[in-house]
Amino acid sequence: MKRLHPTVFALCLFLAVQVSLAQERNLGLGVIVGEPTGVSAKLWTSPTTAFDFALGWSVRGDRIGNYSGYDDGGSRVHFHMDYLWHSFDAISSSERFPLYCGIGGRINTRAGYNSSAAVRGVIGIAWMPHETPIDIFLELAPSVQLTSSTGAAIDAGLGARYFF
Repeated sequence: MKRLHPTVFALCLFLAVQVSLAQERNLGLGVIVGEPTGVSAKLWTSPTTAFDFALGWSVRGDRIGNYSGYDDGGSRVHFHMDYLWHSFDAISSSERFPLYCGIGGRINTRAGYNSSAAVRGVIGIAWMPHETPIDIFLELAPSVQLTSSTGAAIDAGLGARYFF
């Protein structure tokens, strides 16, 4: 009978530990698609609270209503950071579907229009499978733009993260 190579054994052991730890990991990295589209990160600070970050491209339409500033319709760099509270009991299921809400801020840099900063609220839902270290999320983030002009805006994103 052939013996299992030590490297293959170590890799299988590593993967088994990753699966067993699943969402007990604190840091997740992944992607978000929508407004913005880019890289997403989540850092758990307790069993129900976390910081959420995204760095990406804001393609168009981060403002609702009339905008009096300069905008040539080009893309721009978007960064946001939010503090989130999760409710794991809101949806009764054998899987984990926490609803979450939070507050944070957003900055869109100059790239064909005036840069802006905003305060934003976040509401969303995530799917956190028990057996894998991932989450898949959908969120809406209405915001109040403070600079370069005031106004209302909304961001929306669909994403996934892997937890290390």
